[in-house]
Amino acid sequence: MSKKLTVVIPMAGLGTRLRPHTWSKPKPLVSVAGKAVLGHVLDMFADLPPEDLELVFIVGYLGEQVTAYLAEHYSHLKAHFVEQKERKGQSHALALASGHLEGPVLMIFVDTIMEADFGFLRNPPDEAIAWVKPVENPRRFGVVVPDENGYVQRLIEKPDDDRYNLAVVGCYYFPEGRDLAAAVNEQIVNDIQTKGEYYLADAINIMLQKGLKMRTVEVGTWLDAGTPDALLATNRYLLESGRDNSAEALRPGITLVPPVYIHPEARVEASVIGPYVSIGKGSHVSRAILKDVILDDGAQVSRASLEASLIGRHAHVEGRPLHLNIGDHTQITL
Repeated sequence: MSKKLTVVIPMAGLGTRLRPHTWSKPKPLVSVAGKAVLGHVLDMFADLPPEDLELVFIVGYLGEQVTAYLAEHYSHLKAHFVEQKERKGQSHALALASGHLEGPVLMIFVDTIMEADFGFLRNPPDEAIAWVKPVENPRRFGVVVPDENGYVQRLIEKPDDDRYNLAVVGCYYFPEGRDLAAAVNEQIVNDIQTKGEYYLADAINIMLQKGLKMRTVEVGTWLDAGTPDALLATNRYLLESGRDNSAEALRPGITLVPPVYIHPEARVEASVIGPYVSIGKGSHVSRAILKDVILDDGAQVSRASLEASLIGRHAHVEGRPLHLNIGDHTQITL
């Protein structure tokens, strides 16, 4: 790469939609398809030279767990950590990290898992980029308003109508981080808020008004990891798209229905696993039936039938054996 690329990842939110899991761990460390959500995000940069990357994590509640995760799994990457004690919005988070905003900057939200080729950032371009995806209901998202040449004219956060359907997926590239820091500072000094928060869209609009050239790149796949249902859907997609290891995970006494991911250090006995099941490191499953389930590290399930379920780290789920003596035309639902 001709210039060092700084990747900024805000992750100080409380993840309230994923409780109870986020009471004991930050949302980026919730497991999906055998890996923390943060791991999937970082893997999107695997094709870029690690020596030319600097990562800036804006952490909050239980941020020390993020630091430990990086040290264990991504120690080859240079990382800085900034704490956001008050959650006043996206731009407020970037203001806290302004000391690291210099040169080419890519900002990505931690629950943005998408299929994108970042290889071109080996030689960072001079134009800004917003990654987008067409959506049916743009009122739920931030959207871009393009000009006649296809460049971004402005951003609208959660618009009131459906005129523009290109939703920003939470990933932006800026050729000069100091310009971003200046716009964020101007936004906060002038108290430019949207719905009570300092949204990044307002800072970008300041930059656009000052002449920033920003184009869009459309992504085909954009996965969410912010709610239990979305996490399970993302797990299904990732297992279908390369994370399945059923061939290696098959062992005597169990039945696998692909796609599944079973960590090599998990123990599974006398069970039916799959489809769409992820079992984490150190987990133990015995005499169980699992379908559309995520088991985090160290979880234990025995004598139970689970579907569409999230089981946290070192949680125990145990059923009880039944002894039945039932007559004709009986129906039992458990």
